[in-house]
Amino acid sequence: MNEPMIETRDLHRGYRVGEKSIEVLHGIDLRIGRGERVFLCGPSGAGKTTLLYTLAGLERPERGSVHIHGTDLYAMGRREQAAFRNREIGYVFQNYHLLPELTALENVAVPGAIAGRDATDAAFAALDRVGLADRAEHLPAELSGGEQQRVAIARAIVNEPKVLFADEPTGNLDSRNGAQVMDILMDLATEHGVTLVCVTHDLNLARMGDRTLVIRDGSIHPGGGDGIQSAV
Repeated sequence: MNEPMIETRDLHRGYRVGEKSIEVLHGIDLRIGRGERVFLCGPSGAGKTTLLYTLAGLERPERGSVHIHGTDLYAMGRREQAAFRNREIGYVFQNYHLLPELTALENVAVPGAIAGRDATDAAFAALDRVGLADRAEHLPAELSGGEQQRVAIARAIVNEPKVLFADEPTGNLDSRNGAQVMDILMDLATEHGVTLVCVTHDLNLARMGDRTLVIRDGSIHPGGGDGIQSAV
């Protein structure tokens, strides 16, 4: 493997349900190379989204570490970590998470505003990259599901992150829009060297990546062929 962009060591994450403690991630060790396209598969409840959130700094693990580009994500304070995520990480949610009162352009510019700069030009360039420059002034309610997801991708890449996480990015889309969204994500990884980590239930999508990992019972197993089929 080339230089690791993401590395975890003994990663544990769980939840409490009443008096019961449920461990979701069981000591995960993982290395993902720079520019690698990795797809995470597994049955519902296996911990795919929990792992993605933990890798992205959105959920703190009970134990273990996450290094992004050599930086220990959970050794930083909240403010420092938020600035690091804003600068180095992009995240695409399944349900878009666009602000309904903002135009497409304004939604995409939000990460720049958080960083304290005017990102209007960068936001327009990101929209153009995903083929939506002509929809810049439309509100989310005026866009189709596929267009909203492309806006969400533009927002995720506006700060030119080194790592892009995507949680079921085609889960709410028809096959045509889903294929378009995946083409955009794969092109970003291939042409711009972005490291892509994508959760999906779609076996055909999983086979597009450089590597497929199956999450089962809180642990990671190499995927491929029947191994994917039996886990999804």
